[in-house]
Amino acid sequence: MGIDGSRQGAGGRGRLSRTYVVIPAGGAGTRLWPRSRRSTPKHVLPLGERGRPLLRETYERARAVGDEVFVLTEVRQREIIEAVLPEVDDQHLILEPSARGTTNAYGLAALTLVARDPDSVMVAMPADHVVRGGPRARSAVRSAVRAAVTSGSLVTVGLRPTFPSTGLGYIHAPGRASRGALRVKRFIEKPDIARARRFIKEGGYYWNLAWFAWRVPVLIDELARHAPSRLSALRRVLAARDAGDEGTAAQLYNRLPVDVIDRTVMEKTDRLLLVPGDFEWADIGNWSELGDRVHPDARGNSVEGEAVLVDTHGSLVLGDRRLVAAIGLEVPAITGPGREEGGGRAQARAQNPLPLGQIP
Repeated sequence: MGIDGSRQGAGGRGRLSRTYVVIPAGGAGTRLWPRSRRSTPKHVLPLGERGRPLLRETYERARAVGDEVFVLTEVRQREIIEAVLPEVDDQHLILEPSARGTTNAYGLAALTLVARDPDSVMVAMPADHVVRGGPRARSAVRSAVRAAVTSGSLVTVGLRPTFPSTGLGYIHAPGRASRGALRVKRFIEKPDIARARRFIKEGGYYWNLAWFAWRVPVLIDELARHAPSRLSALRRVLAARDAGDEGTAAQLYNRLPVDVIDRTVMEKTDRLLLVPGDFEWADIGNWSELGDRVHPDARGNSVEGEAVLVDTHGSLVLGDRRLVAAIGLEVPAITGPGREEGGGRAQARAQNPLPLGQIP
């Protein structure tokens, strides 16, 4: 029986659908370099409650709402994932040859799941989100699953904005809820500050969390409608993999265009609902957002670890098990020494973190 005990398969035959939570855990999150890098991507950093990795927290949240949990990741991150989640076996790892965006990732996951269970329900819940208010978050996901099953729609979870963010996408879902879900009118890319303020003033706009629920056959149908060549290409990838030819599967997959499911399907479908959530949430994408999660002191400094600060203001200090000393600084981030990997330095400098040993 499914977690909420209310799922009925297609055709009204009374078969209870099983819910599979898929956790996308790819990419390095290099905007938090040098704290995150290829060997320690953002989702394995200890940014959760009591210093737990975000991936571990997401996995525990997923177990509470799904019958089974799958981790969707790149081949090169397999050992990293297994170190955090040793209980996840090979049957519950969905491996991409490389990260190619959520259209390909979710398409690959959907085709993998439908081969195992033709009438399954899939929940997508990214690995690197910070969530507070777990019971309310789980309730929102369960509501999204019910809406996906009963309506045959793609369903997303949204949050009412608490401030005019220009770093998040928005979803316009005006009107009254029916059975806890709203009809989505449109997706909106990251707005400027004036538009973000207007969204809050007008109401009916929600932050796009990229949390989704759908019956797997419904997503495959929508891919067939809006991205038929992509779906065909993904089927060829799976056919090569099923034949044991991982080399060909990787070659085919790595040729696919990189794009996101929002643009490929969500912005085009007429089968999209939104379930409003009511919980604290953050997608930590830069040093400023990370600083907001570590409570600042009277001088605006947020400290994790041991630090001695003199005439230092508005800085995020991450000691990484080392004592940090700073005098006369006002910078977004001061971090412990770290190895350079994969060009993260250039991306991080755009955010102005200041590694120790390079303080001017």
